[in-house]
Amino acid sequence: MSGALSWPFIRLYMLALLYFSGNSILNVIIPLRGESLGASNTTIGLIMGAYLFTTMFFRPWAGRIIQMHGPIKVLRIILIVNGFALILYTITGLEGYLIARILQGVSTAFFSMALQIGIIDSLPEKDRSQGISLYSLFTYMPGILGPVLALGIWQTGDMSYFTMVMIAIAIFTGVFGYGTKMDQGSDQTAANQTGQSESMFKSFGQLVANPSLFKCSMLMLVASMVFGAVTTFIPLYASELKNGNAGIYLMLQAGTVVLARFALRKKIPSDGKWHSSFMMGNMLLLTLAAQCVSFSVTGGAVFFYAGSILMGTAQALIYPTLTTYLTFVLPQKSRNMLIGLFIAMADLGISLGGVIMGPIADFTSYSMMYMICAGLGATMIILAYDRGKMSVRQR
Repeated sequence: MSGALSWPFIRLYMLALLYFSGNSILNVIIPLRGESLGASNTTIGLIMGAYLFTTMFFRPWAGRIIQMHGPIKVLRIILIVNGFALILYTITGLEGYLIARILQGVSTAFFSMALQIGIIDSLPEKDRSQGISLYSLFTYMPGILGPVLALGIWQTGDMSYFTMVMIAIAIFTGVFGYGTKMDQGSDQTAANQTGQSESMFKSFGQLVANPSLFKCSMLMLVASMVFGAVTTFIPLYASELKNGNAGIYLMLQAGTVVLARFALRKKIPSDGKWHSSFMMGNMLLLTLAAQCVSFSVTGGAVFFYAGSILMGTAQALIYPTLTTYLTFVLPQKSRNMLIGLFIAMADLGISLGGVIMGPIADFTSYSMMYMICAGLGATMIILAYDRGKMSVRQR
């Protein structure tokens, strides 16, 4: 195999799988643990949202530090920090959870930035969308079994199992990551992120000034808010439904992401053109998914699980489609920096899905909160429309 399926890239995908496996368990354990300790949805949302909010904040500086010290050295350090955070969950309460989420956020800012930009710069244009899709696919693969494992641990009532699993993940990820090597192209990738005369702060203006970046960022922000609301509150919402099971929901959703990402990886546009009907269809899937989840409190588990499949399909397509498009149309001299901003908007959206939707759920209900998510998705269908003005490469 060659290109996106060559062994060096597969090894990077496998490292991503190990790195993100802890989150597939924590995304279920933290809300359940928080509720058992009497925390409100607002508090749970803040703790869950702290992870990617921190990631978003540190992304602009990740590339500069990697450039100064090299990706391998930084990678080994952040794997130690991530391992410490995973162990911290096993010995503390809610306050410690917040600190651990922040530490994980810092680690992920460096980890994902280095790997994603490395993949983008190392692959030829025709393979770029496949590489992005496969990387993202491997980050979702732990979500197939992780939620079921987490519920099994929770239902035993013995958190020592949780401790053993977190320690095992920390050790295996650290050992595997320590032996990972990056070729010269990946090293140069990290340097290219910050080898720009334009400052990071000045580039924030491009979020508004660049129409392609603005549209993609807004679509990703809102979509990520919906994804974040699902990740944070499904473990609690499922208990209100007859025959509703959060583990099955999250497993179906993650399984759909994995299957769709692999099966449809060659269908994702990789030509630098804006495909309005394709993106509008993706946002429609997101809207229908959120509405199905909202209606399931009345309609039953059929709508609940149908929503998980629709949500997984939307997740599988939206991020790699937008990311691949931006790699073509953004100015070459500042492309990596601007893609970093786009990824930060995705992080912000997932964080806001917990932070904003938590208080809404407190004041209304989970069902109403997901209906609001559906409404936000519907507005993005309109935003996704374009008459073809965004298909010109900006080199």
